[in-house]
Amino acid sequence: MEFHTGGCHCGDVRFRAKTDLSQVVACNCSICAKKGLWLTLVKEEDFLLLSGDEHLKEYLFHKKAIHHYFCPECGVQTFSKGNLPDGTAAVMVNIRCIDDVEVDKISPMPFDGKALL
Repeated sequence: MEFHTGGCHCGDVRFRAKTDLSQVVACNCSICAKKGLWLTLVKEEDFLLLSGDEHLKEYLFHKKAIHHYFCPECGVQTFSKGNLPDGTAAVMVNIRCIDDVEVDKISPMPFDGKALL
């Protein structure tokens, strides 16, 4: 596990997260599929929002259990927050928002988010 920094396109939202980029998922739920999100799981205590909290907008849908946060200036969704099935709070970081990540070198694991809806 390594610390990574990242943020949205315009730079208003910045974060730091400790995660393992060998554990990336490509979810097929309606929002992840439409946005092309590849996500990495981060424990809540390993995620720090460095800037932009006051700018973030939240989007909730279906069961309203996952809080999707995006920058209203550039529209980029940098992360989501929710609970794992065991109730543990977690953050799902959009790996495309991590600084200097080489997406072409990552092979995400499929995740059937449609089945959860």
